[in-house]
Amino acid sequence: MSDTQPLVDSTWLARQPPGAVRVVDLRWAMSGPSALEKYRAGHIPGAVYVDMERDLSRPGGPGRHPFPDPAEFARVLGRIGVAPDTHVVVYDDGGGSVAARLWFMLRVHGHERASVLDGGYAAWVKAGLPETRDEPRIAPVPPPPLRLDASRLIDRTGVAALLSGRKERAARQPLVMDARAPERYRGETEPVDKRAGHIPGATNAPFSGNLKEGRFRSPAELRALYDRLGAGRASEVVASCGSGVTACHALLALELAGFSGAKLYVGSWSDWSSQPDAPVATGADPG
Repeated sequence: MSDTQPLVDSTWLARQPPGAVRVVDLRWAMSGPSALEKYRAGHIPGAVYVDMERDLSRPGGPGRHPFPDPAEFARVLGRIGVAPDTHVVVYDDGGGSVAARLWFMLRVHGHERASVLDGGYAAWVKAGLPETRDEPRIAPVPPPPLRLDASRLIDRTGVAALLSGRKERAARQPLVMDARAPERYRGETEPVDKRAGHIPGATNAPFSGNLKEGRFRSPAELRALYDRLGAGRASEVVASCGSGVTACHALLALELAGFSGAKLYVGSWSDWSSQPDAPVATGADPG
């Protein structure tokens, strides 16, 4: 195991000598200016642009953002100069809500040297650190060897099986968390997917609750938050969201809090809600 910290700040990153880390710009949003436009307008010096849709996902489902094939992901990493021992630091402009996707993908594929920049691009700019429009020239490297740890992923069938067996367990129950905003969880609005609501039995845990003024809460605060949700006594912990992106923010927060082994439902609500026979719940958290 690497001793690389999963979260680093702008001061730490600014102290790193050229070439010591591979900085990745992973700004992305479903609407507004494109991520590439934002990158070209200004980014952290040395940062390479990675496209959330093209590089960290693939078409065909299940869900909107299924993982790419490990060999394809390895080619993406090789293209941006990530070797087996490269320390990758990834940032976004959403409090880590997108950057955590690459962090988790690296970790679950066996690349331990991965960190998220706390506060993202906004924290870098607020600190008065330099910005640039220059795009770095990065020499590609051979695709690094990757091995997907499938035990950290779960599909719709697995989630349904976990939740259907809850009443049969007298002591430890599984915890399925939904990292979407409360109004989407409750089914009051649904801007993207076919049906509104949430997976019956899932608990709302908005990723925004992991943050305070745009940065991650302290490990102690995160521990208390996820203890209240039941992570400490759960038989299994699963993170879901709209399409397997912001759920990774919960997985990072859980690691910072000292909980390990939580799973990602990659398809998340975009997969679940697309199935006509899948049950849907609306309204408040089940408790």
